[in-house]
Amino acid sequence: MSEDNSKQRDPLKAIYHDSIVDNPGHFKQLINHNTGLLCIDLQYLDAMEGFGVFRDPEKSGVPKEGRDYYFNQLKTTVLPNVKRLQGAFRDCQLEVMHTRIQSLTQDGRDRSSGHKRLNLLAAPGSKEAEFIEEIAPVDDEVVVNKTASGVFSSTNFNYVLNNMGVNALFVCGVYTNECVETTVRAASDLGYFVTMVEDACATVTPSLHQASIATLKDRYARVVTTNEALMDLARFAGGET
Repeated sequence: MSEDNSKQRDPLKAIYHDSIVDNPGHFKQLINHNTGLLCIDLQYLDAMEGFGVFRDPEKSGVPKEGRDYYFNQLKTTVLPNVKRLQGAFRDCQLEVMHTRIQSLTQDGRDRSSGHKRLNLLAAPGSKEAEFIEEIAPVDDEVVVNKTASGVFSSTNFNYVLNNMGVNALFVCGVYTNECVETTVRAASDLGYFVTMVEDACATVTPSLHQASIATLKDRYARVVTTNEALMDLARFAGGET
């Protein structure tokens, strides 16, 4: 191996992979039913054409090519995969949990400074705060409202998970490089066993999506496909593929 290639190699990859990614605790938590599915921000605000961020597409900041890519990914891949994951977790009687961006007040005065600067608002009862119907919560599934990228930094979600005995998370949702990545990093730092389902996440360009995966994989989370996640459930939690 050349000196240049040696310098570019990640010297800590093996340590992180063995202790965090390839840790048998991931599967132990599935066997013990201490694993949950976390669906991030799949709502009208940021995942539906003609609403919220994309109400005026030209002012969204995302060029047409990016919008077309993002919504095509949601329609053809992400939402169907999230629905499959939700069904499998429910069949295994594992927690399915949801985050969404929603303020406490109608004028959004309780929002984080970041969301105020971005003019990002989903008020209670608004269309922007609604979940996309096909992957919306059912029955009494946990819903956590937030006004920041990270659910752990801005809510009592860690407390809620501890109360429910959830020690591991499978994560899906949007945007890959924003709320998903922030949540995965924080969950790993807090000691959760984290699995990111790469084809159940999306953002506005392929390069941003892949960059987040490259950062999280073998460092903060196992990164798997939906089919691989379903196989995990079938093998360790009594689910069906």
